[in-house]
Amino acid sequence: MNAAPPEEATTSPPRRGMPAKEGPARWRQERPVGRRDPAFAGGPAQRAGNLSSQALCRFYPSRMAHGKTSYVCLPCRASYKQPYPGHHDHDRVCPRCAEPLIHVGSAFAAPRRRDTAAWRALSVLLHAGVRFHKSCCGGPGYRPRTLSEVRERMAYARATGEPFAQALVRRVLP
Repeated sequence: MNAAPPEEATTSPPRRGMPAKEGPARWRQERPVGRRDPAFAGGPAQRAGNLSSQALCRFYPSRMAHGKTSYVCLPCRASYKQPYPGHHDHDRVCPRCAEPLIHVGSAFAAPRRRDTAAWRALSVLLHAGVRFHKSCCGGPGYRPRTLSEVRERMAYARATGEPFAQALVRRVLP
């Protein structure tokens, strides 16, 4: 019986793009990553500072994809993430019912579709002009989630004369 030498039995064919007889760890250590990689820069003209748009997309924010924000359809009880509105942007419409969508902000978390009380509380907030935009230090702040919290704040606003939008976002009522 002829047995294969131990060297041939343990070696496997090289993976595509990998040099023969070198493992992945060795390959990662030798290969530079980023703009200093000659394979990434493309050639001497691009290394001299004349970078193409393909080389820019990974490192410069002007080439990155834009973030998305939330829009809500109250009749359908659905929310959609779509790109931020631009200067020449058209009004967004719901893909289910063709009603206009309401821009609620990027820090919005939609309630479940079957939770009608939460959607009623949300509709009161949106009709009062309250939105869910992020601030510089975190999320949008306090927003009431239940109808009882909304009723308390609206009663407080009626009693004190404070605007509804301002009373609805109060965390604690005096």
